[in-house]
Parts: sequence; structure tokens; C-alpha cells
Amino acid sequence: MYAKPHIPDQFDWNALQSFLAVVRCGRLTAAARRLGVDHSTLSRRIADLEDALQVQLFDRQPTGYTLTSPGEALLELAQTMEGVAVKILTDIAGSRLKVAGTVRVGAPNGFGTSCFLVPLLGRLGQDHPDLRIELVTLPRIFSLSKREADIAIGLAPPAEGRLHSRKLTDYELGVYASHHYCETNSPILSVADLKKHQFIGYIEDLIYAPELDYIPLISREIQPFLTSSNLLAQLDATAQGFGLCILPCFMADMEPSLKRVLKTEVALIRSFYMIVHSDTRSLARIQVITNFIAHEVKAARTLFLPV
Repeated sequence: MYAKPHIPDQFDWNALQSFLAVVRCGRLTAAARRLGVDHSTLSRRIADLEDALQVQLFDRQPTGYTLTSPGEALLELAQTMEGVAVKILTDIAGSRLKVAGTVRVGAPNGFGTSCFLVPLLGRLGQDHPDLRIELVTLPRIFSLSKREADIAIGLAPPAEGRLHSRKLTDYELGVYASHHYCETNSPILSVADLKKHQFIGYIEDLIYAPELDYIPLISREIQPFLTSSNLLAQLDATAQGFGLCILPCFMADMEPSLKRVLKTEVALIRSFYMIVHSDTRSLARIQVITNFIAHEVKAARTLFLPV
């Protein structure tokens, strides 16, 4: 005889928040910290959810939690429900909600550090004391669908997904060296001279976006002797006089020990985009930060595109 599938009489919708946190963090301990609960409480919530649904949602490995096939199916539905909940808050509560809560901003480590964003976010925090800002500055592309960030600064608009992007600005890059390096090495009078000098650049297999693969655009004969995935490390190495480096002007022009070489011959243009998830873009706390960043970038146009 055919047995009817078990359907629980009650379902704890809050359990989906625990499920989503584990998916996005990959580890139970990290997800527990994010939710503000202890490890055992979160483990029990996930076990109770699996019992209620009578499926295994995660493969538990020493390296972390990965979704099973039923877990992947639940993820899509849980994200849909999360989007509906956000829309309810936005459409129903509307302007009565004060600007409060936590917003995670993901940005490249040039734009996101003291070179530009950090001092500005400090001022924003003073204007909105109930707003909590988590700033993640890593050389990577952030997944907003997995809620690795609520707002991401990227080098290109997203190709897919329920994401909304707006172009912040173009920015210029050039070849820089320290004054000491220029004084103690052969002169740089043309692009052809660059291959005679030491270069600093990105680790080739860790370039996370094609927009960062600058050096082949100048010369395929240039092989950097020092590479780093961190743009600030490249900036520091250049300031120490170790060699030449292609750097964003908004960073390098603020460093007094550096000078730009071949300004008219080598001028690369890249762009910054601000990306948010379509489900959350109307939230007051998201709008406050995105509008603030857009305004500050516009006000600093000559920093990003020097005359």
C-alpha cells in the first residue's frame, strides 16, 4: 500500500534563518557567531529542521558543511521566503522603520581601505548611531546571492542573478615608482624602457577579475619579480623602492614617496560598480549606505580621474 509522505503539523519558519546562516558561512561555529547563539543551539536547530522535513540537508565534513540535493532545493525556497520577508518590511513598515541594523559591505582592498572608504564610513556611523557596518576588504568577487555581502563594490556589473548594479565611476591607473628608484635606475623615457626594469604585480593564478590583468596590456615581455594578491602590499613594495607597479591613481597619488612615469603613454581606465541584491535594495539601511557611497564617489571625481 502507498504510504503518504509525512507532513509536519507545525513548521518553525525561524529555522530557515539558521539554515541560511550555515549555508552562507559554511561552518557551524561561524554561523552561530553571526546569529549570536552558541554552537550547540544552532546544531540542534538544524537537526530539528532535518527531523521535521525528514531529509538530510547537509553533508557534515571536517572542512565544513556542504548542501545535499534536498538542501539545495530548500535553499532556493528559503531565499525566496527571505525575499518576501524583506519586501514585507520594506512595503508595509516603510518609512516608520528607523535606519538601524547591520549591513555588510564588500569592497576591493584598495577602494575599501583608508585610501578611500574607511574614513567616510566612520562619518556615516556618527550620523546613524544605530547602524552597524561590517566592511570586508578582500581581493575577490563577493556573492550577494549567498549573502556574503549586502553591498558589493565590483569591477564589472553582474552577468546574472537577481542583482541590481549602478556604475560609481571610472578610475585611472598608471605606472608608478618611488623617487629613490627613479634616481638610482636607468631613465624611463618610453614604453620600451619598461621591460628593462623590475616590476611588481598580481599573482597570475590569483587574479580574481580579468580587469586586473594589466601588465600584458603594456608588454608581454614584462615578468614581475615580486607579486602579491593584495593591492596594498603592491603599493607598499613600490613605495619601498623595489620596482615599478601599475597602481590606481586615487591610491598612488596620495603617497608622497611615489611618482608617476610615462603619464601620457600609459593610462588605463577601469570602473567601479556598486551591486546590491534586488530583494534588499529598497531597505532603508541599504539605501542610506548606497546613496552615501555614490555621493562621496561623485564628490571625489578628480581623485579617481586626475586631470
